[in-house]
Amino acid sequence: MHRSSSSSRRRFLARASVFLGLALLFAVPAARAQPEQPDVSFGFIALTDCAPIVIAHEKGFFKKYGINATIKKGASWAAIRDMLASGDIQSTHMLIGMPFASTLGLGGAPVKPMIIPWMINRNGQAVSLSNEFKGKVGADPAALKPFVEAAKARKSPLTFAMTFPPGTHAMWMRYYLAAGGINPDTDVSLLTIPPPQMVANMRVGKMDGFCVGEPWNARAIADKVGFTSVTTQDMWPDHPEKVLAFTEEWAARNPKTVKAIIKAVHEASVWLDDMANRDEACTIVSKPNYINCPKDIILGRMLGRLDYGDGRKVDDPNPMHFSIRNCNYPQPKFGLWWLTQFRRWGMVTGAPDYEGIVKRVMRPDIYEEAMAELGITDRVRDDSPVTLFDGITFDPKGDLEAYATGFPVHSHKN
Repeated sequence: MHRSSSSSRRRFLARASVFLGLALLFAVPAARAQPEQPDVSFGFIALTDCAPIVIAHEKGFFKKYGINATIKKGASWAAIRDMLASGDIQSTHMLIGMPFASTLGLGGAPVKPMIIPWMINRNGQAVSLSNEFKGKVGADPAALKPFVEAAKARKSPLTFAMTFPPGTHAMWMRYYLAAGGINPDTDVSLLTIPPPQMVANMRVGKMDGFCVGEPWNARAIADKVGFTSVTTQDMWPDHPEKVLAFTEEWAARNPKTVKAIIKAVHEASVWLDDMANRDEACTIVSKPNYINCPKDIILGRMLGRLDYGDGRKVDDPNPMHFSIRNCNYPQPKFGLWWLTQFRRWGMVTGAPDYEGIVKRVMRPDIYEEAMAELGITDRVRDDSPVTLFDGITFDPKGDLEAYATGFPVHSHKN
């Protein structure tokens, strides 16, 4: 009886040792994957394309990957930049041009290198005009030129707004005006206005047009103060838009945390691109602590129901998306295009180090590593040329300086 009991005990201990060893073996990779800094604060601006960060938080995707998220709304893009630079937030919803501007120290900002390992979305912005131009200006900005010239002759130039000088809305506004033969630096007044304040400023007559992300273009139509001339996807289908940004220094110290964040936002983005989820998504992001806009105003354009507000209504073939069509890959060509526009508009002096700057800011290496850990290996670099709505083609493998300085409407000095 005693021998049998001892034998059973030995067998039990042997099995337990095996199971414990296996448990430790499998626990090691899990431990290695734990983020260095689990408590992370995220910034965002009240725009529809903040949705992946909000959904990752609300749906528990951040928690799944070990991130304890705090979500902070910024009053303006300049405030978001300063919050990231100071360490008040560690990651943020950001305009693609901003990490480049901060890395270069443009626009009076101190030099603070930032990186882009993740593209948040494509499409989903627009140029809105005041009702004064309804029926007179449609999708062609050239139709604006006589009004611009008349106002300039009266020494009372038309006023247009964007959200941040080196940001996406600024470049779309500039590109739109220039495509109509209008120089945004000499022919009109160009203002910087935070996105949620666009409609209120147009309502009181402070601007004739603006470029901003949704839902504020749809809100202008709902409030009967303006209409959409073009969407930015009309100008460049599947164009780059917002990014998930980090300071270079923080990302280098916390590589596992960055990858954990990317994995969580990936899951949120896949969820968002199931159109069956967009009603719920809009219910969530419409809340006062997020966008603070009625759900139905946000939802229409998220579903591709595009009412321009001047009689044109279409099913948008390129609504805002967050994951499909290789959306999130930080394509170097997007950074190259942005630098050509900085050069075009005199925001940099002389030819910038196109390839060197882009290599530092755009970080597909981090993106690819995070995706590989999820078993996703089909996301690839795209260096194909792009033709925008004015018929001019951008070739990322071509002569970037010739492209940047070859536009008939520009502000560069040399």
